[in-house]
Amino acid sequence: MDAHELALDPASTQALAARDLRLGLVDSADRDQLAAWHEADSRGFHDRRPEQQSTDELREHSAGRRITGVWDDAIPESEVPVATVSSWVAGLSVPGGSLDAWAISSVTVAPTHRRRGVARALLEGELRTAAAAGVPVAALTVSEATIYSRYGFGAATWAADFTLDTRRAGWVSTIEPSGRLAFVSLQTAEQTCRDVFTRAWAATPGDMVIDDLHWGSLTGVYGDRDKRSASLRAVRYDDADGIPQGVVVYRLKENHADFTKHTVEVEYLRAATDEAYAALWRYLIELDLVSTLHHGVASPDEAVLWMIRDLRAATVTPYDHHWLRILDVPTALQARRYAAPLDITFRIDDPLGFTDGTFRLLVGTDGSGRVERTDASPDLSMAAPALASLYLGGVRTATLARAGRVVELVPGAVARWDAAFASAQTPWLSYWY
Repeated sequence: MDAHELALDPASTQALAARDLRLGLVDSADRDQLAAWHEADSRGFHDRRPEQQSTDELREHSAGRRITGVWDDAIPESEVPVATVSSWVAGLSVPGGSLDAWAISSVTVAPTHRRRGVARALLEGELRTAAAAGVPVAALTVSEATIYSRYGFGAATWAADFTLDTRRAGWVSTIEPSGRLAFVSLQTAEQTCRDVFTRAWAATPGDMVIDDLHWGSLTGVYGDRDKRSASLRAVRYDDADGIPQGVVVYRLKENHADFTKHTVEVEYLRAATDEAYAALWRYLIELDLVSTLHHGVASPDEAVLWMIRDLRAATVTPYDHHWLRILDVPTALQARRYAAPLDITFRIDDPLGFTDGTFRLLVGTDGSGRVERTDASPDLSMAAPALASLYLGGVRTATLARAGRVVELVPGAVARWDAAFASAQTPWLSYWY
């Protein structure tokens, strides 16, 4: 589905017009209009003005992307929008399957135009557009975690800021890779390792299919305004048959006071097999003249913690990363597979109306589920953000019940939900978007 072909949301258009603001879509083929939008987007994240190369890359790789702005025609330089958002449809991996998700990014409002309902109009408009197009889930990564629950989003996956004292770690894994590691250029990594990501994505609930722009940025090919590619290195792991199975893109941060204590900064690491995973992590940990390894978007449940001698060599700081918003309960819940049979009725409170109501979920012995609306008394009750958090199995229902986010109305319902929704793989999104 090409999101850019969808019309503007009438309710949001009218709400902003009542405040003398104009909602509109950006034509990515119009270089000047896109450059003005790109400047507003960068400004919203306190970033510097984008260079022409960066805007050209956005223009080249924005096919299928819906780029939206809000303009105030009464201000100087009114060609630059006062608010931005972009969205596209991408595959979201879920336990045992996948489904389309409405990815939302570049949500900004100029400080000069706050408290005028702009963000609400943009976000609710995105949700209504996605729902009308039949997309069952909306998704985003957030810079401010306090904003999005009011729109029904819930934190569904966590990432971790991962730091390792490599000299203390000690490699003890018994996995013996049969393939080989080799340096490749960033361009070769970008061209040959996309399939590695795709296969790893399919096995990782919560990961999102990556578009060309983000993939190029992760591999250092696009968005190189700081000339960081000059310090980036890429190492690829190929199996015994010569097929790429893993890649890491990293750079060394020098310690000028002691050249034996450099830091390796992992920009991106992805592996489709356990052998590739072990080989890449061992390579990083055993690099000469390195004392510290840092990975800012690691899984909160990295297997490498069990491949080293000293767990205390690692500092793992989890943070909420991928936020989901369920728009269509039956479609979303029927897209995934479950770990145990289940027959449960649950009530969803959704002030925006997308999922408000009572539903029955029936899971068979084969792990497939069927959902229907019902008038029966519920076993559980929760708000829309809690359902989003529980969807991938990234948080236990018992935890949310203790926090008051889930109300158990029939004894044992929480335990039964947890048994069915458990995920064999820890949900994780491998990048920011």
